[in-house]
Amino acid sequence: MKAALVRESGATPAYADFTEPAVTEGVVRIAVVASALSHVTKSRASGKHYSSAAKLPFVPGIDGTGVLEDGTRVYFVLPEAPFGGMAEYCIVKKARCIALPAALDEVTAAAIAIPGMSSWAALTERAKLVKGETVLINGATGVSGRLAVQIAKYLGAGKIIATGRNAGTLQSLKALGADETISLTQDNDALESAFQRQFHDGVGVVLDYLWGQSAELLLAAGAKASPEAVPLRFVQIGAMSAATITLPSAALRSSAIELMGSGIGSIPMPRLLGAIEQLLNATVPGGFEIATNSVPLSQVEDHWANENQARTVFTTGFQP
Repeated sequence: MKAALVRESGATPAYADFTEPAVTEGVVRIAVVASALSHVTKSRASGKHYSSAAKLPFVPGIDGTGVLEDGTRVYFVLPEAPFGGMAEYCIVKKARCIALPAALDEVTAAAIAIPGMSSWAALTERAKLVKGETVLINGATGVSGRLAVQIAKYLGAGKIIATGRNAGTLQSLKALGADETISLTQDNDALESAFQRQFHDGVGVVLDYLWGQSAELLLAAGAKASPEAVPLRFVQIGAMSAATITLPSAALRSSAIELMGSGIGSIPMPRLLGAIEQLLNATVPGGFEIATNSVPLSQVEDHWANENQARTVFTTGFQP
């Protein structure tokens, strides 16, 4: 079969022939239709992600959409190594397959599952959002952050505050559900002051896609300005700005901040799959918007480095 193939750690996958997977007990074979180029897929392919474990060579692609041998259209996640989603076929544990809603197409499902799950699971499984609460999304101008605005609104957030650097994209978030926006291009004093004003009014949940300096300022502002003894659930999801922060111990002792993460390993797999299923079922009714760029898998080498607002989705050409 044809597949994207990682032959050495950190190298761009090559479009090449690879052994077709055989079905064994406990797994199903999927004829792949689409697999998205997510940050976690690229990070695992480079060997840098905390969940990376595949031996070389292997096919990248943490998830995708396709068709079971009985014709069922499914979304799948975590295929059995070395067979990832970026191939004509892969094998997956049956429990990691979710039937697609009839109205949801394969490319959109492949594109939205991982970035959408990041906020859906964070809000429902980790923060346990209560309807009417205020949600602040740090780093809302990326693909995941834009979805987080829409999903927070859908799940009942009473007020949504979005932060980001791209002024145009930040402004566009108001049409998706953001009530207020904060530019991260301000100097630190002005930014912490802007954060403190929001926390003073009450913020229930922070979804952080950036970490780094903006997260430091958010935690400092939350500790200083949040109502006394009222829990603030700070959920760390991504590290687009930096992998580490400096956090004074007093920020935690002097406040009711609950610091937690959301990702593979922080939520039991059955519940994580449940969050993805809920997201996929809500995508069409909720009108969730995600820009996609559908590319033939044969062009994987040319598009592997894509970094833009449209989610790159590699397609095999298989027609359900």
